[in-house]
Amino acid sequence: MTDFKKLEQTYEFDVYPKREIVLVRGKNARVWDSEGKEYIDCVAGHGVASIGHCNEKVIEAVEKQARQLISCPGTFYNDARASLLEKLMSIAPKSLKRAFLCNSGTETVEAAIKFARFTTKRKEFITAMRGFHGRTMGAMSATFNPEYRKDFEPIVEGFHYVPFNNFEKLLEKVNDQTAAVILEIVQGEGGVHIGDRDYFAKVRKLCNERNLLLIIDEVQTGFCRTGKMFACNHFDLEPDILCLAKAIAGGLPMGAVLCSDKIEAPVGKHGSTFGGNPLVCAAAIAAIDYMLENRLDEQARAKGDYFVEKIGQHSFANVREIRHLGLMIGIELKDKSTPYLLKLMEKGVLALPAGATVLRLLPPLTISYEDLDFVAEQLAGVLPTKN
Repeated sequence: MTDFKKLEQTYEFDVYPKREIVLVRGKNARVWDSEGKEYIDCVAGHGVASIGHCNEKVIEAVEKQARQLISCPGTFYNDARASLLEKLMSIAPKSLKRAFLCNSGTETVEAAIKFARFTTKRKEFITAMRGFHGRTMGAMSATFNPEYRKDFEPIVEGFHYVPFNNFEKLLEKVNDQTAAVILEIVQGEGGVHIGDRDYFAKVRKLCNERNLLLIIDEVQTGFCRTGKMFACNHFDLEPDILCLAKAIAGGLPMGAVLCSDKIEAPVGKHGSTFGGNPLVCAAAIAAIDYMLENRLDEQARAKGDYFVEKIGQHSFANVREIRHLGLMIGIELKDKSTPYLLKLMEKGVLALPAGATVLRLLPPLTISYEDLDFVAEQLAGVLPTKN
């Protein structure tokens, strides 16, 4: 029998903290390893598989498109790309009118940084502490945690980090070279910290008054994850640039940068060989249609509330706080989360960290209540309770 773990260990750079299982199959919220063991997947590709693994509508769309046209660069018009762009604008905040299509979340942030610098002719950005925006040079420079940046310095200059949800500290950093403010609505990698309505309203007003651009990173929160199509909808917030990826195409790699009419990006200033290719566009159309037809925003809201209420019935000895918006759930512990993640895996549940002490759950929005009950039961079994 082929030793797949050994093959990866031999040939792949060791950049990921691997877990000792080989996943080979998935369906909806369940995955199976090479030994046949079944798991409830609350990782979901770091929030990618929002409509479930191997969604039939996406499979059908990919199969049909693969027989028609797979690759088509942006120098030619394409029917699948045009249809996806129209669909994205139909669900986007009203301020957003045009889009750039790419392949990943970090690419959306790179594009947003370039578009902001070109549009404003200014060079500096304000981002939030605990924020995470990606691992390529510009997106990494926008990311607060020095651990991501220190081995790759000099980073891109001009980024200032301020406490999240603290408008006064943000205001102090604004100067005549500030091009944009870059924020997440919910800081996913930073521990599932949720922004305040009043905070975002003040930031939007400031950007209007000082002619700054507001870039909202919804790479993880977009597409119904938080109980709305986009997390900014919770606050009626209209950004100038919205960065999207992860769940957009039902599991295929894709990103989209949605922009208001303020943004300038003329011919030759940016591009992507694979961005907006017909195959992923077809997948994204099918995925978004599935979200709309099945009201996954409402499902995420109801299921998130149900799950948090269920685990809240326990008196855990080491839980500081449970934070959630829809099915984006963070359980902050008094100690390291990794040992509990490994215990959960033994019991058939896959979950994520979000920093050293936060246990994060990002299950498919299509997860059943029965599977949520199982996850809650296993959590109750591994987290210590008060006497």
